[in-house]
Order: sequence, then C-alpha cells, then structure tokens
Amino acid sequence: MDHLASLRDVEHTPFWLDDPRRPRPAPALVGGTTCDLLVVGGGYTGLWTAAVAKERDPSLDVVLVEADEVGGAASGRNGGFCEASLTHGLANGLQRWPGEIGVLERLGRENLQAIEDAVERHGIDCDWERTGSLVVATEQYQLDGLAEEAEAAARYGGKPLLLDAEAVRAEIDSPTFLGGLWNRDDVAMVNPARLAWGLKRACLDLGVRIHEHTPATSLDAHGAVVAVGTPYGRITARKVALATNAYPSLIRRHRPYTVPVYDYALMTEPLTEEQLASVGWTRRQGFADCANQFHYVRLSADDRILWGGYDAVYHGGPVRAEHDRRPETYATLAEHFFTTFPQLEGVRFSHAWGGAIDTSTRFCVFFDTSHRGKVAYAAGFTGLGVGATRFGAEVMLDLLAGEHTERTGLELVRRKPLPFPPEPVRSIGIHITRRSMARADLNQGRRNLWLRALDRFGLGFDS
Repeated sequence: MDHLASLRDVEHTPFWLDDPRRPRPAPALVGGTTCDLLVVGGGYTGLWTAAVAKERDPSLDVVLVEADEVGGAASGRNGGFCEASLTHGLANGLQRWPGEIGVLERLGRENLQAIEDAVERHGIDCDWERTGSLVVATEQYQLDGLAEEAEAAARYGGKPLLLDAEAVRAEIDSPTFLGGLWNRDDVAMVNPARLAWGLKRACLDLGVRIHEHTPATSLDAHGAVVAVGTPYGRITARKVALATNAYPSLIRRHRPYTVPVYDYALMTEPLTEEQLASVGWTRRQGFADCANQFHYVRLSADDRILWGGYDAVYHGGPVRAEHDRRPETYATLAEHFFTTFPQLEGVRFSHAWGGAIDTSTRFCVFFDTSHRGKVAYAAGFTGLGVGATRFGAEVMLDLLAGEHTERTGLELVRRKPLPFPPEPVRSIGIHITRRSMARADLNQGRRNLWLRALDRFGLGFDS
C-alpha cells in the first residue's frame, strides 16, 4: 500500500486527548483571591507541584491556574515514556555532571518509584506499565555505542541487557534492527493524558483550588506577597511556582533559556491479533532508535502503535496552534513506519498530531528563583518531562521553602544552561544544527566541525 494512503482517514487531534473520559474543565477564576502557594500551569510540572505541596503540608492553601485545560498541551499529547533519567539520558548526564551522575541516577530512580507509588495511592487509571524500554541500532556503527551505554548503565546501578540482532528481533521484529539495549526497569509506559487528569483529581481531593481557562498575564511583587494578574481578577500569593514550560515565562529574563520545538506523532488503528503476532512485542517495551533524528515508538493499551519523532522543528517565535499540524512530517513518518514494519502493510493511521516541547541547550530541566525567593521556576525538560517534572516540583518547593536539601545542592539545580542567542542568529543556528545532525546520521554518525564546537561549549538542540 502507498504509505500516503495510510493517512487518508486520519484525525488531526492528539489520540490521548480524544477520550470520552476527558474531564470537564474547572471554572475560570472570576474576581480576586489569596493563597499561600500559587501554581501557574496545569501540566505535569504544575500538577505535581500542587499535589506534593499539599502532601507536605495539608494546611497550605494552594491555587493552580491553567490558561487552557489541564493536560491540554505537552502533558496530554506526548509519547507516554515515563523515564527515571533526570538528565535526558545517562550519556548527557555523564558529559555535563560527571561528579554528580551517581546521585542523579539514584534520585531519578527514587523519583520514578515515587510516581508509581502516587499512581497507586491516588488510584490513577493511566495504563501504567513498568516495561522498560529498548534502544535499537539500525546502522552497524551504532552497535559500539550501545555496548558503551550498557557498560555505563551497569556502572551506575542500571540493569541493561545488550541484545544482538536475533535477540532484539525476538522482542520486536523489524528487518531494520541490528541490535538493541533493553533498559529493563527504569522506564514505564503510561497514558499521558489520563496521568494528567488523574493528577488533577488527586489535587482536587487534596484540597487544591484549580481554575482552568485562566491565563496568568502579569506578575508583580507587593511587599511580602506576589500579585499575579488574570483576565478577570488578581491572585495574591505568598509564594509562586511557575510551570509554563514551552510558553513564555512571566519573568522576561527566563525566556532566552528555552525555545518551542515542535514534535509530531502518528497513531495506528488497533492491530489485529495476527498483525501484533507478526511483530512479536509481547513484553510491550517502548523503543527508540539511535539516530540523531530518532523515532520513539510504543504500544497503547488497545494495541495501537504510536510512531513519533524524527523531525524536531523550530518554526521561530512563540508557541502557535497552527504549527501543531505538519502534513509533510506525517508523510515522512508514515514512510518510515512501513520501512520498519513491512509486515504491517495495510495498517492505517487513525490520529496525527504535533505540539511544542520546551527545549533547553543542555536538554534537561533548569531552575531559578526571583523576587527574593518568593517565585520559583522550572523549565527546559526537552521532551523527557513525564518523569522528571515530579523531581522539578520537589526542587521548586525546596527552593520556595528556603531549604538546603540534597536536591538543591546539585550543580544541575544551582547552574542554568547557556541561553539561546537572539533572533535571527537563533533560527540560523538551529537550522545549521538540524542539517548537521541529519548529515551525521547519513555519515556513520560522524559529527562535523559545527556539532563538535557545540559539544565543546555545552550547547545543543534536541526534542
């Protein structure tokens, strides 16, 4: 079948959000109010911040405001890989924080377990599956890198299993797979939207006041409190946690540290028993390939295949809804899908979507405070925020409390990444970087002078 025909009946909406169990939004805030802690943003970062704050101190009056609906942005439309890594993978962490990586890996595993415990404690129905994930090699030169990654993972407490071509195809059968590395414990698969909605319900049960369709428009200090403006009033809070991620921060100096990079995904119709058997995949791990322009892939609870990634597109400027749809990327993804799984010829895609990711130059979260410690900020998760956002929430609450903890002592927390340059240099640099990464994928992974220079100065671009 022509791969374009597989897109004929596609719905241009995120599969996870196209769910009859989607909750009704909480009412918008009308008039003024006061609180102990105001959380701005109703994605994972904001939801975890509100929930953990109430669990730490049930007497706190916590308000959460969301410009749209809870989970309506990246938290409700991502791939659903909930990873232990706080550093966008072990290799990135080793490169940037070699002296702390053992602590960071341990804290990441503790954080993942805390998420699993919260899912159970709050009865969140989000198709949680602690399957681990595979990294697969599709080019011969990538096999050495997998062996090095396996050795490093074992050194820092991981449980990696290195697979040859026969073994990896016994897990997931594709003629393009030459080897793989199975991280057996440090990744869970999750329905991302239902996780967000479950956290919303948990927050409400804990006593958090939630207002959706309530954008925060301004932030100003007034003595011992901070005032945040909304379209219909003002919120006065003793402390504020900013969790807006890909959207412009209310604090202008934070804005150069992230750019909105757009990522795209397809979801197939449910596979038949025969189709699923032709692929194998009985252990239901998610997987990604080793390329710079990589794909991420997983099964849904009803045996659909999510096929995403490859293109990471910076359109320039702020987040815009019109960038969420990109037919040329959908066509590319469909072609790659059938190259990987030729035995699934005839399968159609039911959903196609895209959205912005808050990318930072070091590929993972960074933190800051302002207004004499009354405001905390976390952003820059770069596509790996399903798990790391809970850690980010804990750090923000530590910072707002003025507590010196193991978390706040980390260099990862104390130091910010290099900012992106202003336009038009930013767009030119990102375009050169994307082109260089694509060339490296076609040239045995060899990084050109531009990419080596970025590596030296700790700059990067990814999704």
